[in-house]
This record gives sequence, structure tokens and C-alpha cells, in this order.
Amino acid sequence: MFNRLKRMILILVLVIILAFLAVVSFTLFFDQAVIVRKGTVYHIRSNEKVVALTFDDGPSPIWTPQILDALKAVDVQATFFMLGEHVQRYPDIARRVAKEGHEIGNHTYDHHGLIYYKPEELNREVKDTERVILAVTGKETKYFRPPKAWITDQEKKQLTAMGYKTVLWSLNSKDWVTFDDRYIVKYLLYHVRPGDIILFHDSGGVFKTEGGNRKETVKTIPRLVQRLRARGYRFVTISELLKIADNK
Repeated sequence: MFNRLKRMILILVLVIILAFLAVVSFTLFFDQAVIVRKGTVYHIRSNEKVVALTFDDGPSPIWTPQILDALKAVDVQATFFMLGEHVQRYPDIARRVAKEGHEIGNHTYDHHGLIYYKPEELNREVKDTERVILAVTGKETKYFRPPKAWITDQEKKQLTAMGYKTVLWSLNSKDWVTFDDRYIVKYLLYHVRPGDIILFHDSGGVFKTEGGNRKETVKTIPRLVQRLRARGYRFVTISELLKIADNK
């Protein structure tokens, strides 16, 4: 009886360990956005070598200024998908993003997963963030990115009816995992294609909307820009990317 109980406990422990490893592997090496891309903007077909850099979860008083400095040093305009909660908390940083010519998108108010939202809750999250961004920066938002790419077909339809385009990505830097910047650059250079949208973060931790370390992201920007420009690429905002698509 005792030996049987020991075996059962051992099997249970092994199952838990394997499940944990499976979750970690899925998180690190699989991009869940692939599953829900249909009906969203995530890449455009283009013969022109253009890519769009995007940053989620900000603004952050620590990392967003450093990322802005890095972008300014290489003369690149990007698109920042902001949380309404963070815009209210750090209005000066949000205003700087707008002042320096970057595009601002809507990333919900507090980063809850959309898959759990009722229609009225989604409407409130988007509209509250929209109002905060407009009041602080003077910018209207027309692009929406769901936290963690969790979004249903019904939510996509609702967002379209609200006047928004849902924007995902075709390349995920996984910078929140804090990979080394040289690894991130190597990965992106290997997979990049004309018309790609690349996902980075300027805030956010693994389990919180703040607290993450974006040192590697800051270091990645000049390396990536230099290498892609050497290949003939130029950098555009989401709006500019879609204009290129419309002209095809």
C-alpha cells in the first residue's frame, strides 16, 4: 500500500513537472498570435523593404524614455500601443511619445485578457483608453492591439464596428523573456520579410503590467536598425505600412 502511494505521488510530480515544462516551452518558442491572425493586420505583402516596429504595455517612466532615445538616435518612427492606466499615471512620457512623432495605438486600459470581456466591458476598456490618450496627447487612436493576442472573432467584429483596426504582428521579439539583445537581433534578421510588423515592449513584466526589464530591448534597437538598413530596409509606422498596402 505504501509503495503504491509512493508511485502515485511520483507520477503526479512527474506530470506536474512535464506540464510546467510544456507551458514554459509554449511560452518561449510559440507565438500565440499565429492562431488568431485571421481578420487582423499583422503583415502586408510588399516588394518594398519596409518593417514596422511596435511597442506594447507602456508608457513606462524607466524604459520608454530610453527606447525613445534609442529610436531618436537612429531616426526611426515607431508605433506605441499604450495602456490607458499607464497614460494616466505617466502623462509626460505619453506626451513625449506623441511630440517626437511616434504613432499611438490602444492596448486597453489595464491589460486584462479580452477573451473574458463582455461586449460592454470591451467597449468600456477601449473607449476609456481612447479618451485618456486623447486628453493627454491630443492624438486619436484607430489601431487596437489585444493584450497577449487574446481575442475572439466576435471581439474583432465589435472593434471594427467601433472604427478600429486590430493590429497583431508577424515577428515577436520575445523581449519580455529578457533574451540577450544579440540573440534577439539574430532571430529577427533570420526571419524578417518585407511588410513585417515586429513586436517589442516598453513596459510590462511576466505577470504584471509593470516591472519588466527592457535593457535588452534598448540595446536591440540600434543593432537591428543598422543591420536592416544595410539590407535596404526602411522603418515605418502602422499607418504608413497600411498606406503602402493600399497602394498595391
